[in-house]
Amino acid sequence: MKKSATSFEFFPPKTADGIASLRETRAQLAKFDPEFFSVTFGAGGSTRDRTMDTVLEMQKEGFNSAPHISCVSSSKEEISELLQAYQAQGIKRLVALRGDIPSGEVSAGDFRYAVELVEFIRAETGDHFHIEVAAYPEFHPEARTPEKDVLNLKRKMDAGANSAITQYFYNADAYFRFVDQCVAAGITMPIVPGIMPIYNITQLARFSSVCGAEIPRWLKMRLEAYGDDITSLRAFGIDVVSELCETLQVWGVPSLHFYTLNRSGVISNIIQNIND
Repeated sequence: MKKSATSFEFFPPKTADGIASLRETRAQLAKFDPEFFSVTFGAGGSTRDRTMDTVLEMQKEGFNSAPHISCVSSSKEEISELLQAYQAQGIKRLVALRGDIPSGEVSAGDFRYAVELVEFIRAETGDHFHIEVAAYPEFHPEARTPEKDVLNLKRKMDAGANSAITQYFYNADAYFRFVDQCVAAGITMPIVPGIMPIYNITQLARFSSVCGAEIPRWLKMRLEAYGDDITSLRAFGIDVVSELCETLQVWGVPSLHFYTLNRSGVISNIIQNIND
């Protein structure tokens, strides 16, 4: 079985301890020779400076780094400044997202959708950046129909996106069927599965309710049965996610993108499992 390439997503730390911890995390994950590290961008650009600082530090260390850019609540001038700054620093990859409107804000800025951001990036920078966009195997929570969600991804590709990273999922069939739908719609860019490790059921349920990812009933009940036994829950979660990754690798996915939550231990165990 051919091993899939990997990439890892971080969030920009707020404190000196968080910065030190992330340095250790990426040092551990660098052992797996990732394609790139990505760094998230807070709602309404709330982490703009910390995102850039984190990306540029990793770039200077020799890692391929990909900042997220969220267009909600941002002006064209602000996005243009970001693009120029990243170009000047030799950044070659971006993750372009719509993002969430911060609580209490009314204006969405100069962009309404990610496709508009992709179009703007291409108009401003040509082919300088490899642009990643988001995809949703279990469909975007705001999508009117599954078909319209797939067509929206097609529009992002036609606007200039090079590849897509999916929301996490635990049902491999959801990913396979989604990819089949994408191919039928004329989507030819790689669709990389996003992988979420399992740390605890409360956190996972909260994330899933926001992003629309489904926790299968059998998995939810097994996780809840562990109660406060976090050690056993995480061991079970490693087995579940390792099996998911192995299934995806057998199917021939282009890569695996891990949502790290700035931690390395559980993910290292998963990758070691699937590489053995």
